[in-house]
Amino acid sequence: MPNGDIGFGLGLRPEHYEEIAASPRQVDWFEALSENYMVPGGGPLHWLDRIRRDYPVVLHGVSLSIGSIDPLDRRYLDELKDLADRVQPLWVSDHLCFTGLRGINMHDLLPLPYTEEALDHVAERVRAVQDHLGRRLVLENVSSYVTYAASELTEWEFIAELARRADCDILLDVNNVYVSAFNHDFDARTFLRAMPRERVRQFHLAGHTHKGTHIIDTHDHPIVSDVWSLYEEAVRLFPGVPTMIERDADIPPYAELVAELDIARRLAAGTQREAAE
Repeated sequence: MPNGDIGFGLGLRPEHYEEIAASPRQVDWFEALSENYMVPGGGPLHWLDRIRRDYPVVLHGVSLSIGSIDPLDRRYLDELKDLADRVQPLWVSDHLCFTGLRGINMHDLLPLPYTEEALDHVAERVRAVQDHLGRRLVLENVSSYVTYAASELTEWEFIAELARRADCDILLDVNNVYVSAFNHDFDARTFLRAMPRERVRQFHLAGHTHKGTHIIDTHDHPIVSDVWSLYEEAVRLFPGVPTMIERDADIPPYAELVAELDIARRLAAGTQREAAE
């Protein structure tokens, strides 16, 4: 299990670089988007180096496309390894999805068919990436809006078995579980309970946009009460797992995100107190 002392973090965003540097220790750690820092030199990498001096950092990517049938992008992996060697993150994560086909990047996190064939394919690719990076990979469950008729497993069965076969860890995005559960009419708590406790490395929390008939994972709103409730259940099941909040659009002032993160701190502390009584 991860070290519970890691605590509560935020996504590192350029809008907040200067305030983070000027107001240290309002959060415990930061998650940096890998692709933003994989170009040598420049302002973003300068800021990442500076912030890394004061805070633990994790790297979180969106372009690994671990589920694609295209060959792994060796240039991308080399650049990611160089960045990880430079930053020495607590861990490196990406999404359990594919982002394109035949060299075309669709710039979206597309869900996989949950089949035995796909499971074998992805597990082999995860092992190859881990060998290349020299570190264990952490994979996130994505929000989804379609399912495949060919699927033989549930999403939670697929993720749990992938973690076992590939010896990788899980980034449990609580908002994504909520979004997909609504969109596909399954029990979000069944998903949580199926995750192998020893593999859950990190929690994500975020806001979304509710369209009535479906929910879109937009990361542009505060976290809603139902997601907070699901987060409490996640903390009960996986105590001590580091938590962070993502905000990627309509980014508010840094103080607002710190205040939202304090809600996560209070809920986690209260849930753990209840469990100890």
